[in-house]
Amino acid sequence: MKKPNKRLFSLLGILTVILCMAGCTATTRTVSPEEQLAYDATYTFSDKKKIVHDLVESLRTQPPLGSTSDRPIIIVYGIANRTSEHIDTSGITDEIRKEILQTGKARFVNKSQRQNILAETDYQMGGAVAPETRIALARQVGAKYMLTGTLRSIEKEAPKQIRLKKKSYIYYSLNLELTSIETSLIEWADSVELVREASKPIIGW
Repeated sequence: MKKPNKRLFSLLGILTVILCMAGCTATTRTVSPEEQLAYDATYTFSDKKKIVHDLVESLRTQPPLGSTSDRPIIIVYGIANRTSEHIDTSGITDEIRKEILQTGKARFVNKSQRQNILAETDYQMGGAVAPETRIALARQVGAKYMLTGTLRSIEKEAPKQIRLKKKSYIYYSLNLELTSIETSLIEWADSVELVREASKPIIGW
């Protein structure tokens, strides 16, 4: 009876190690921001693009922005996150503000830079800046509208059944409102809804 070939076993062992190392090697690729990527049922940047697109289209075409040409001034007071996830909702309002500015339908107060503006104003008035180049005081423009919103989610799991995969669903709803600061009336409101389904094997990782 022939004895096992030790050299063959050694080669097989080396090949196994190489294959394992190749499987663990990190890889990267460049993807388009338009590509729909979802690894589970949670919120993704693809969802943000859809939300921004739908709400900007509604905001710029419906009253009051859609029926005026005087570029009213808006201040953004943010979107409240009422989901169970850590979602930076400022990314949504930043994109909406950018898109609306590019349409020329409105202007925005730079609320996040107020402290810096105040510091620069104080510096210019402190005597170190030539009088003829100082900014004029009390010239800031007040906002006419306030943009606010709420992001909510509801998570559901599929009923228990004999199956190989476990399914879950997350329903997202973003409500946005444009309120008149003078009258406190809501002048525009709209919402975007989406449902994400995810499935994973009962056994696996």
